[in-house]
Amino acid sequence: MDKREGIFSGADPFKIFKNWHEEAEKSELNDPNAIALATVDVDGLPNVRMVLLKGLEKQSFVFYTNYMSTKGKELALSGKAAFAIHWKSLQRQIRVRGVVEKEDGTIADRYFATRARDSRIGAWASKQSQPLSSRQDLLNRVERLSNEKGENPERPPHWGGFRILPLEIEFWADGDFRLHDRYQWKRSTLTSKWDVRRLSP
Repeated sequence: MDKREGIFSGADPFKIFKNWHEEAEKSELNDPNAIALATVDVDGLPNVRMVLLKGLEKQSFVFYTNYMSTKGKELALSGKAAFAIHWKSLQRQIRVRGVVEKEDGTIADRYFATRARDSRIGAWASKQSQPLSSRQDLLNRVERLSNEKGENPERPPHWGGFRILPLEIEFWADGDFRLHDRYQWKRSTLTSKWDVRRLSP
């Protein structure tokens, strides 16, 4: 049986993720928490875009968005998502696949309150993913809502978090001559034990 050592060692994949992310925070120039988030539409056609991972919980990953955006609607429809995070400075990446649930309670409220006021107004003003006649139209909405919402705008009902609860997590590290190291953590349900195996590069 293959023995996991070094950066792959440990019994908890979330702890490994946390350790790698802490390393990336010291070496990546911009946004070490940027993930490429994948969803699918009603026809099964995939969509992918960059979002910022804003929470690493004991058993899940959390990010925030407009629920009426394309990704918000697709996540609500399918209940599933995948993401990849790549750190060029470390020559490592992590891939995650799993089910999603909304985070639209006090945790989302607390996070929203930490955002700059202008970003909070932007969350009210942007009809994300919808056609926009002009940038000036957006700026006009920003100005109107800025006056309406005051200095401490609350979280909009159409804006909140999604929690990704993984069924698969893969850790990848670059190797010489493309002989990379890959370990996959996989489980059939959220309450199942993880099956860990090395994958061919």
